[in-house]
This record gives sequence, structure tokens and C-alpha cells, in this order.
Amino acid sequence: MEYLLRACTFLYLVFLTSVSSDNVLHIGGIFPINGKGGWQGGQACEPAASLALEDVNKRNDILAGYTLQLHWNDSECEPGLAASVMYNLLYNDPQKLMLLAGCSTVCTTVAEAAKMWNLVVLCYGASSPALSDRNRFPTLFRTHPSATVHNPTRIKLMKKFGWSRIAILQQAEEVFISTVEDLENRCKEADIEIMTRQSFLSDPTDAVRNLRRQDARIIVGLFYVVAARKVLCEIYKNQLYGKQYVWFFIGWYEDNWFKGNFTDDGVDCSPREMEIAAEGHLTTEALMWNQNTNQRTISGMTVDDFRVRLDAKLREGKYNESLSKGLYPVGYQEAPLAYDAVWAVALAFNKTMEKALENKRRLKDFTYTDKAIADDIYSAMNSTKFLGISGDVAFSSYGDRIALTQIEQMIGQKYVVLGYYETTTDNLTWINKEQWIGGKVPQDRTIVKRVLRTLSIPLCICMWTISIIGILVAICLIAFNMCYSHRRVIQTSHPKCNTIMLIGIVICLSSVFLLGLDGQFVSEDVYPFVCQARAWFLSIGFTLSFGAMFSKIWRVHRLTTKSKSEPKKKIQPWKLYRMVTLLLLIDLFFLIPWQIYDPLARSLIVFPLEKPLSTDDDIRIRPELEHCESENHMLWLGLMGTYKGLVLVFGLFLAYETRSIKVKQINDSRYVGMSIYNVFVFCIITAPVTLVISTQQDASFAFMALSLIFCCFLSMALIFVPKVIEVIRHPRDKSESKYNPDFGMSKEDEDRYNKLLMENEELQKLIAQKEERIHLLKLRLAERDALKGEDGYKGGLADTSNLLTVNNKDTLIVADFITGEGTSDSAFGAGASVCTRSSRASASDLEFSESYL
Repeated sequence: MEYLLRACTFLYLVFLTSVSSDNVLHIGGIFPINGKGGWQGGQACEPAASLALEDVNKRNDILAGYTLQLHWNDSECEPGLAASVMYNLLYNDPQKLMLLAGCSTVCTTVAEAAKMWNLVVLCYGASSPALSDRNRFPTLFRTHPSATVHNPTRIKLMKKFGWSRIAILQQAEEVFISTVEDLENRCKEADIEIMTRQSFLSDPTDAVRNLRRQDARIIVGLFYVVAARKVLCEIYKNQLYGKQYVWFFIGWYEDNWFKGNFTDDGVDCSPREMEIAAEGHLTTEALMWNQNTNQRTISGMTVDDFRVRLDAKLREGKYNESLSKGLYPVGYQEAPLAYDAVWAVALAFNKTMEKALENKRRLKDFTYTDKAIADDIYSAMNSTKFLGISGDVAFSSYGDRIALTQIEQMIGQKYVVLGYYETTTDNLTWINKEQWIGGKVPQDRTIVKRVLRTLSIPLCICMWTISIIGILVAICLIAFNMCYSHRRVIQTSHPKCNTIMLIGIVICLSSVFLLGLDGQFVSEDVYPFVCQARAWFLSIGFTLSFGAMFSKIWRVHRLTTKSKSEPKKKIQPWKLYRMVTLLLLIDLFFLIPWQIYDPLARSLIVFPLEKPLSTDDDIRIRPELEHCESENHMLWLGLMGTYKGLVLVFGLFLAYETRSIKVKQINDSRYVGMSIYNVFVFCIITAPVTLVISTQQDASFAFMALSLIFCCFLSMALIFVPKVIEVIRHPRDKSESKYNPDFGMSKEDEDRYNKLLMENEELQKLIAQKEERIHLLKLRLAERDALKGEDGYKGGLADTSNLLTVNNKDTLIVADFITGEGTSDSAFGAGASVCTRSSRASASDLEFSESYL
């Protein structure tokens, strides 16, 4: 009987065991725990998943009569190893109903292959935007939000702080490549410039160095935590931290990810250096912990309860020592996602079982070829919604987690929450706790302020004042010239020609005002007209002033180079005006085509950046200097310069040739020559010096203005001061002869003198003819004496050798005429006596000639 009882008990236990094994629902798990690269979030996510299994299996209202069991292995965040783990899970009993996976690269491999076995894949730690492709991953869901959920938040922050120029530093992984592509599209829509995009595989040294070369200020960093430590060390080495820089990091790193000694990860910076480089950076993360810490979740726990249980679970393992130091294992932030992922599986299975009963099917009978149950599981997962440790859990049509985004900043080595952003409603909740190094929001670039270099106002006022004085002096001299035009001292210097010169000086002095007009006085639209006016005023003013002097010195040279046989005629004024008119026509020949076909316009000279002395802000000054220029500027300057230069050189030659000559027709020729020297010297000095110092606006303006002013003042002084002094000293014409003998004759006396001078020249010619005839007659007499004998004719010949017989029509002329000519001090020679029997010279004329000469 006892044996029978034992046998029955054994059979009952076997039955119970078989029944319990039939009521176990198996799922496969792939956790990245070990490894040197990627994300090892399985260190904390696997214990969290174990806690979820315990809690689900304790509930009688979920999966009643069934037990949920997890079979897992380590993938090390390596896609190849993950594929091997997946195949082992699928081809080894028991049958798996679903797969859990973490790490984006692993999820990509698993989800792309799982559809071949009609398996739904739930990823608790994958943020790659590529996983949102339903055509490529038709059975994928994830409790971890897509990395693209951060991009709208980043764009919102950039607009909030006025950043429109960013740089991107990424690790060469698919998850980050996809995220950057999405970020680029969003930046393009928001008119945000991505100045550079640097990527690296494992060593970020060169990439970070390039960011410094590109002067990046707002930098978005996308990389796993191990690479993040290397990047942070390079940030410190390249000094890409402080008040001028803002770094965006991924928010799912552990809070203490930058602390400690990480020599094993290839980080050669001290903990203090890492802390310095990390200060002030921003993070954006989808909320992975419910923000209402007192709210009961579907498991009946609060967030604080879960944290206590998870810490205890970790301490049971190998993380007790690190936790005692405040160092949490990788994946601690994502642990709620793994916990809620198990709950999502349980709820989906529970809903699938209810539907399967209606169709007289059982979930445990699922095989890898059972498309119907696979569709039921997919539908149930797609409609799952509950409050978990990570917050509200729900999935979009792409299988992505719908989550709120949190913004944090590293302040004092601790993360401080700055706000939250709801993508669906575009609502930013800001707490205003941000703190910036330096006390102000960093700029997205070095602010380059364009500063137009303008002339010193005191310098302009000084030069303009002197120019006004010069213009007034020139106007007064014009009035003086007109009022005293009847005086011989003015009349014989050709007052109209002097007036032309003074008008040219007024125009030249007026150009000083145009030279001082720059961006502080005129707008950009008006400046081209100022440029044209400068060219016209300078050219026309030079031509009128220098042309008048040139025409005078030209006439002096012509008078002194005439042959003595040519009659000395009075200078006609129109001949002087003709020279000035010719020079003006040449000016117009150049200026009109220049203005029509290639007009002067406003052009800027840009100087290298300068650091302002009055502030420490991230500001640089870019000086700009405006000047007048045309497309073929040097060609036109060359043509004008050649023409003006030839006139100057020729004028200098004429002045030198006539340096010691005075003529009564132009009484100020010597002073005109000195003025030409003056103009030539100033032009030769001013032109090259102005080109050399053209980038120094004050020096260039001062030098050119002073050259114009001094040249004009000196010319007026040389030509008009002697005249003014003469008029002041001798108010009447009669007294002028004592000061200057050239002016002792009246108009009538001068006409009579000219008439006698012409007659004297004719008489000299006649004397020469008579002397030639006398010489011929003497030769004939000598021949006659030779034919006759010496005795009888010698005495007669001696008595008749001095006799000259002419007919009654001839005139006996004995003249001893001595003349002197060539200087204005003595217009005629002295000591001439003229005796003639010609009826053309009257007694009164002879008397005047003898008395004057």
C-alpha cells in the first residue's frame, strides 16, 4: 500500500511537471554586456529585465496559468556575435515567442532577420533612426525612443538661444549616421547652417582638431559613451571648452560617465581635466524614468521603489564595489526601458492569448511558420499602452516609442534639468536654470563686426576750413583782378587768364570737400556720385589752373624764340584761351567715356580681423575702407596720368627755358614759371605717396588735401602778391614807372615807338643795300686806276676816294644805330641816332625818337 501511494505521488508530480512545462512562455534575450566598443547597456538592463520577470510572474491577472521565461546571452554589441546568439536561441529548444535586443547595431541585424521566422522583436536599447523603416523592419518595436526624437529638441534649443551655425561630430556607426542625416534635413528646414561634419571610427583626435581649425562653437556630438570619454579628453587638449563653446551630448549616458580613471578606454586625461571639459555641456534625452516619482506604475511600484530594488539587484552581482563609489554600470539610465519592455511583452502575450482562445488557438502552440499568431502578437504589441517605470509606454505606427524629451545641463559636475519638450505639440517647458560660463549665452561663431574706416572729423573740419579760406582768397583775387584790370600791372599779365587760373584753384580747393565725404556723411547709393564728382573736379580744376599758367609760359617761350627778322606783335588773348580750351577738350575726351562706359563705383578694401580692445567678448572687428574704383580703373588712371604728366613735364621744360627771361607782353612770366615748378614738384610727390598710403584713410586724405591747399595757396601768392603790393604802393599809373620802368609809357607812346622801331628796321636794310653798292663802286674805281698811269691820277684819286655820287632819287644815310633787346628792364638799346631825308619820318617823330632813346 505504501509503495502504491509513493507511485501515485510520483506520477502526480510528473504530471504537474509536464503541465507546468507546457505553461511556460519562452522569449529570447540578447544583452550587450561585455566588449570594448559600442554600448554595453546590458550590464544594468539584464538585471532590470529579471526584476520585470519576477513581477510579471507574480501577477495572477496577467498570463494566468502561464509563466514567462527569458533565455539570453551576451552580444557585446557586435552584430556578428548577435547573429550567432540569435541563431542559437532560435534553433535550440524551447520555442521562442519573441526576441528582446539592445544596442542599435544588434537590433538592426536581429530585426532584419527575425521576420524570416515570423518573430516580433522588441528593442529596449536601440535609438537608430534607421529602425523606423517599416519596409525593412516590419516586426520591430522598441521602448527606447528613436534618436531622431532628440533632433527636434536640438533645433528648438538652437532657435531659443539664437544659434544658426553648428558643427557635428559623430562616430561612424549606422545609428549616428542616420541621426545626422535627419538632423541635417531639419537644420535645412530651420535655416541652420552646418559648417562642418566630422566623423571618426575609434580615435577622435583628428576630428576634434579639425573642429578647432573650423572655429566651431556649437557642436553636436553623437557617439557611444566609451568614445564620448575619448572625445571629452580631446576637447580638453584642444581647449574647446569654456565660455565660447557649447557641446550637445547624448543624454542616455550615466550621470557619472566622465568621472573616474579611464586608462583602459585609452583616455589619458586626469579626472579633473575631464570634469573641466564636461562643465556646461547640454544633453537631450527621451525620458527613461517617470518624472512623477510618487506615481504607482503598472507593476505597483513607484520609480523610487524600482531604483531601490535595482540597486539591490546590482549589488548582488559584481557591481557592489563600483556602486559604493557612486559609479553605475552602463545602461543604468535605460534600465526602466528594459523593465517596461518585459511588461510590454507580457501584456501583448496576454492580449494575444485572449484572441487566440476566440479562434481556438493557443499561444504556446506558436511555431516559426505560424503567420496568424505572429500577426496577433504584432497587433497586440502595436496597441499596447500602459504606465511604466519609464513613463507612458506606447508605440507609433513605425514601432517607435512616443516619449517626452528632457533637456539637462552639466552645472557643478551635476546634471540639472532645464526643461522638457513635447515633440507632438511643439511645446517647450523651460525652467530657467541654465548657467553659462562667462555669464552670457555663447555665440555660434565669432561675431565679426564690419567697421567702416572713416576720416577723423576734426581732420575733415580742419582741412575744409583751410579750403574755405583758400576759396574766399581766390574769390577776392578774382574781384581784385576785375577791379584793377585797367592798371598796367594787371593788364599786361592778362587778367582774364589769371581769372581762369583762380577759377581752377577754386575748383581744386572744392575737391577737398569731396575727398572728405565718406560713409559717415553719405550713403552707399550717393557715394558713386561723389566718386565721379572727385574725378571731374580734380581734372577740370587742374586743367584750368595749370592750363592758364602753361599757356602763359608757352607764349613767353614763343616770343623769345622768334627770329629777329620777324616783327614783334602784340599777344592776342584768344591765343592764350585757345591753349586752355584745347586742354579742356582733352579732359572731356577722357572723362566722358570713363563715366559712360566704366563709371567709378564704391569698392571696399577688407582688412584682416582685429580684436577689440574694449571688451573680452567673442568679437572681432573687420575693418573696411571704401574707395572709388571702376572695372578698368588702372587703365583710365594710366591714360589720365600719362596725359597730365606730359603736360607737366612740358610745362616744366618751358619754365626752365624761360627762367631768366622777361617780356613786356607778359610781365609775370617769372612767377608763372615758379608756380609751374611748384605744381610739378607737388604732383610728383603726391601721386606715388598717395598710392602707398591709400589704406590709411586719415594720412591719405591729409596728405592729398594739404598738397592741394599748399599748391593752390603758393600759386596764388607767387602770381598775385607782387601785383597787390604794387597796387597798394602805387595807387596811380604814373608812379608805377619809378617802381618798374617797363611800365613808363602810355598807350600812345607805345604805338609810336613800335612804328619807329619798324621804320628803323627798314632803314637798316636800306643802309645795308647802299653799303653794298659803295663797295662795288670802290672796286670799279680801283680797276680804273689800274688801267691809267700812276702819274696824273694818284692825286686825283686820293681826292675823290671819299666821294660818293648818287642820283637824285637816292637818299644819303649816315647812321650809327645801337640797339639792345632781350630783357624787360631795357626794351631798346641806347645811344642810337637816326638821320634821314625820307619824307616818311617827320620832324616831330625824329624829335620824339631822339628824346626817348
